[in-house]
Amino acid sequence: MYPMDAQGKAAPPTSLRAEVPLWRLYTLRVCYLILAGGLGLYIWPSVITHTPEFAASEGVRFSLLAGLGATALLGFRYPIKMIPLLLFELIWKMIYLASFALPLWRTHQIPGSMMADITAVMMVVVFLPLIPWGYVWREYVLERGQRWH
Repeated sequence: MYPMDAQGKAAPPTSLRAEVPLWRLYTLRVCYLILAGGLGLYIWPSVITHTPEFAASEGVRFSLLAGLGATALLGFRYPIKMIPLLLFELIWKMIYLASFALPLWRTHQIPGSMMADITAVMMVVVFLPLIPWGYVWREYVLERGQRWH
């Protein structure tokens, strides 16, 4: 339970209140909803019912994405604490686009089967305006790291 403010209402800690406005917490929750919902709709059906061939060829990838979507559900309750999950989502997709899709695109060698993946990966742009980048910068770049021993 949070301490009471001047009006007798529960108030979140001052540091959180000052750093991330309430509307930003809701935009983060939208990110987690998109992530959990999208992966839930497209990944979980294949996790629940699949063929042995699918398990052998796609099992690792689909398990990772299913775990990512399931973990995103924690973002509804802990939107700030789960920001690293959104950063992971952004980073792996940027790596895919820069290291795999872009070189093929430059040489006009993107197969049709890859276009669906590229389109799905590029949906990450939806997250960019929703993440509180000022908070991310302060907490993960400027903030001093935790001690090693």
